[in-house]
Amino acid sequence: MSSRHDYTLADFVTTVRDELGLPLADDQVGADYDELPEWDSLHLLKLVTAVEHAIGTPVPVGRVLEARSLQEFYDLAVPA
Repeated sequence: MSSRHDYTLADFVTTVRDELGLPLADDQVGADYDELPEWDSLHLLKLVTAVEHAIGTPVPVGRVLEARSLQEFYDLAVPA
């Protein structure tokens, strides 16, 4: 488990790939969820749990539900 400040975007992409089993290319992080192959709303819920475990603090679920891309999710869940 890393802290919120040590959890990089690259770590986040690895989490998406490993925990969700999605074949995410690095350049797809900013794409709208609708553009991601195999994406569905259950992935979002699984991702909240996986990121919370990785950073050791709660993710603001209400805010990340408004995100339209993985980049937005990361920016809301792991603020600089």
